[in-house]
Amino acid sequence: MKVIGIGNAIVDVICKVDENFLAKNKLTKSTMKLVDENEFKKLLSNLKIEETVSGGSVANSIVGLSQLGNDVGFIGKVSDDELGARYEEGLKKEKVKYFYSKKKEVIPTGTCLILITPDSERTMCTFLGTAGKINENDIDIDSVKNSKLLFLEGYLWDEGEPKKAFEKAIQNSNKVAMSLSDLFCVERHKMHFLDLIKNKLHITFANEQEIMSLIDAKKFEDVIEFSQKINKLIVITRGEKGALAIKNNEVVECSAKRNLKIVDLTGAGDLFAGGFLHGHINGKTLKESLEKGSEMSSKIIQTIGARLNL
Repeated sequence: MKVIGIGNAIVDVICKVDENFLAKNKLTKSTMKLVDENEFKKLLSNLKIEETVSGGSVANSIVGLSQLGNDVGFIGKVSDDELGARYEEGLKKEKVKYFYSKKKEVIPTGTCLILITPDSERTMCTFLGTAGKINENDIDIDSVKNSKLLFLEGYLWDEGEPKKAFEKAIQNSNKVAMSLSDLFCVERHKMHFLDLIKNKLHITFANEQEIMSLIDAKKFEDVIEFSQKINKLIVITRGEKGALAIKNNEVVECSAKRNLKIVDLTGAGDLFAGGFLHGHINGKTLKESLEKGSEMSSKIIQTIGARLNL
C-alpha cells in the first residue's frame, strides 16, 4: 500500500434539526461539544438519521487519497456494534482497506452527531467512545511495514495506551507523517509533539496557529527558521494566505483559491493533507503537492461534510 492511516474511528451521524432543538438542548450553534454516552443517546432518541459517514480526521484524508486512485488502508478502534459495522462498511465502500478486527468492547463505537439547521450551519456533539482507547495490540504491524507511509493524527495522541500504539506503529514504519490536528492538542502535548517532529516524523502538517504555538513563535519568520533548522518537511496551511512547504533551505508557497462559495469548513485540513500526500507519494514536486492539497481543500469547503464525490 502507499499510505496507511491510524486515527480516531468516529461515525458521523447527520441529522436535520430546527433552531428550537438547539435551544431546548442548550447547544451553541456552530460549535463542537464533547458529550458522554447517555447525553448522546438522549439527543439521538428524538431524531431521524439522514446519513451516517465513517469519519475522523485521518480517515477523511485516507478516503481522499483513495478517491485519487491510491491503494490505502486505515486502523481505528471501533466496537462490534451497529455503528462499528457501519464504520467498516463506509470505509470499504470508499475502497479503503480496514486493518482492524472489531470485538465487543465495554465502550461503544465513537460517534459525532452533526446537527444541521435550516441555515446550513452545523453543530456537533461528539462521544469519543472506544476510538480513543486504542492500544498497541490494535496495531496491525504487517500493514504498517507494507506501506510506504504511515499517517497519524495528533487528536489520537495521549499518554498511556494510545502513546504506546503510536510508538509501536512508528517503530515499524518506513516513513511517518502526522497532523498536529488542533491548537488544543498542541498546547496539551507541546513537549511530546516537539520531540516527535524533531526526532520521529518525516512530514508534519499544521496550520499557522498550531505551529506558532508549538514553538512559541513571536512572528511567522520564526517558524520558517525552526523548520529549516530541523531538516524535516513541514507543511503549513494559512487560510486565506494559502499554504507553504519548508524543507531544508527550500520554502515553497501556494496561494489560496479565490471566489469560492464556502458552505462548510469541515474536512478542509484533512483533504488538504490527503491531496498533498497524493502528490508526495507519487513523485510530484513540493509545489505540485501543495497545489493538489489546495485543490482538494477548496472543493470540500464548497460542500456539506468531509466527503467529496469525485
